[in-house]
Amino acid sequence: MAKAQISWKRTTAAGERLQVYAHHVGNRWLFYVRERRFDPWQLNPDPPLEDWLELLDGIQRRIARRLLRPEEAHRVRQAIRERFPEAGLGDMQTAARPGSGCE
Repeated sequence: MAKAQISWKRTTAAGERLQVYAHHVGNRWLFYVRERRFDPWQLNPDPPLEDWLELLDGIQRRIARRLLRPEEAHRVRQAIRERFPEAGLGDMQTAARPGSGCE
């Protein structure tokens, strides 16, 4: 069975560096953030679009390595469409983000 969490780092608009990870529980993803390595993880009930796109990118990478089923990418795309209708994901197979080489 595949690892049920995907993690990454990002910088906020205020310039703070954050560590983020998403944990797969049932049919949903829970997001957690912290600033430094030894800080406790804090549940983020309303993650920004940037975090959802990072999660989708991580899921697509795991699908390519056959660690996750393709249906999971469809579920996450649907969740993004519901939460961020202005994102314009449409029926894209990959989400382009700065620095990913998909621009």
